[in-house]
Amino acid sequence: MRGSPSSLMLFAAGRGTRMGALTNDRPKPMIEVAGKPLIDHALALVRGAAIPNVVANVHYLPDQITEHLKDSGVLISDETDALLETGGGLRRALPLLRGGPVFTLNSDAVWTGTNPISRLLAEWRPDEMDGLLLLVERQNARGHVGAGDFHMDRDGRLSRGPGLVYTGAQILTTGLLAEIPEAAFSLNRVWDLMLDRRRLYGIVHRGGWCDVGSPEGIARAEAMLKAAGNV
Repeated sequence: MRGSPSSLMLFAAGRGTRMGALTNDRPKPMIEVAGKPLIDHALALVRGAAIPNVVANVHYLPDQITEHLKDSGVLISDETDALLETGGGLRRALPLLRGGPVFTLNSDAVWTGTNPISRLLAEWRPDEMDGLLLLVERQNARGHVGAGDFHMDRDGRLSRGPGLVYTGAQILTTGLLAEIPEAAFSLNRVWDLMLDRRRLYGIVHRGGWCDVGSPEGIARAEAMLKAAGNV
């Protein structure tokens, strides 16, 4: 399909401060849920969707992630000099991402049900969209604190407001990254530009999702996986 993404950015550079002592000696993507590191849960989704080019960024205790991924084929985008947030991190990784639209996936969530990467690809319409975000109903957002992020109209077009929760999986075109002057910035800035153009869309995930941003999230995610028969 013309304009379909074939590269994925895996965000793995955050310090994970909400994890407390668990991240004193390891980065958050290396925290285990159901017997394997969070980053491996994310990579299982990527492999299930057969994405050929994968890039992970690193910042905090980067050697652990680099060593863990050394035989995986995943490319490393080095942010050890400065934490660039999601937008700045994606922009730095662009030379490794082969151009065109890209998937991005956070490494601190666990999923059940339909593969989120495959679902996004099936719903991507490049002639209409600059961004396609995978969302979850607020009542199904395990581990999430807050009122939600977006409203969605009947055509799937998004607007800001409490309601649906962003899951950390999306497809984005990357041209608008150049319009942000700061080195470190959130992808929220890019979403705002897409919202102004009425080209930011969303779909709702078919399955379970759990944010593993705190120690309590580990048990919550393991219970979700067990209920789904995944452990």
